[in-house]
Amino acid sequence: MTTLTFAKCYDPTGARYGVPTFPWRLAPDGYATRRQLRDCGLRPGGQPVAAQVMRRHRGRKSGAQIAYLYRVDCAKPVRPMTSRKWGALALAMLARRTCPKCRVTYSYCLPTSLGMCILCAYPEEQRAA
Repeated sequence: MTTLTFAKCYDPTGARYGVPTFPWRLAPDGYATRRQLRDCGLRPGGQPVAAQVMRRHRGRKSGAQIAYLYRVDCAKPVRPMTSRKWGALALAMLARRTCPKCRVTYSYCLPTSLGMCILCAYPEEQRAA
């Protein structure tokens, strides 16, 4: 396995990876990730990936972690939430808090690993207590 060096992460022309590639935290101004765009109240708006930043990551098979970058000047403002969207979000959160077995609504989201509330998942521990 080859180690990822600065030279492998620096490809401003895009000859090696197909898009301009920069080392982590060294991307030029005018580019931002999806999360950075969202913090500014923007979204990619259908534009293609303009560049990427890359860094070494020992836990990945490829040995690299990649974040895609979008052009800030081509980004569009985030669409405002409508009352229908707020209603759909509220129903989705209600479904995440309601146990499908006992139909009790909790003040927290139920664990997806169990698929139900803890009382329904482990009834024998509740009887012993």
